[in-house]
Amino acid sequence: MKTLFDNKTDKSEAVLSAIGHMPTKSLPVLMDSEFSLSLTDSELMRIAVLLAQKSYEEGGCPIGAVIIDNTTRKIVGKGHNTLVQEDHPYNHGETSAIRDAGRIDFSQTTIFTTLSPCDVCMTLIYMRGFNRVVVGDITNAAGNEALLRDKGIDVDILEDQQGIELYRQFRSEKPEQDLEDWLGLSALNKN
Repeated sequence: MKTLFDNKTDKSEAVLSAIGHMPTKSLPVLMDSEFSLSLTDSELMRIAVLLAQKSYEEGGCPIGAVIIDNTTRKIVGKGHNTLVQEDHPYNHGETSAIRDAGRIDFSQTTIFTTLSPCDVCMTLIYMRGFNRVVVGDITNAAGNEALLRDKGIDVDILEDQQGIELYRQFRSEKPEQDLEDWLGLSALNKN
């Protein structure tokens, strides 16, 4: 089967955006296995940031995540925060990507997340057996990286400036929504 993206395809912002917006199950039609193998960690983080941008444009919290198979580097799950869009209290970027991946062995995968995982996402990453997490922003939020490492999970920091600026902008525009995303409506009601 002929795919659109192969090892000769330039990994432009438009190409990475198409990957981010295409349903995960349809990605084999879009890109071949050599293209998947050639995706760098920075490019995978860029896809996660583009998903965060999608959430922001939908009125949500700008957090995105991408999960890859460690051997083939094929994307097996991706998602973005839909707390506001779906009126869902814990559908964060990471939980959305895990749900998209479905029932797989996560011990053979890496999750790329645009922001340091919250307590819920950190716990789910550990419970599902991920062996590696790549975090794109510890400037705006950090804290659970040491806990993940203590659980035997490799944690790499690969800060993405576009993602950092996007979350900084969101936090200044919508501090209440940011607080709700991290601590729930009860935290807002206490203020």
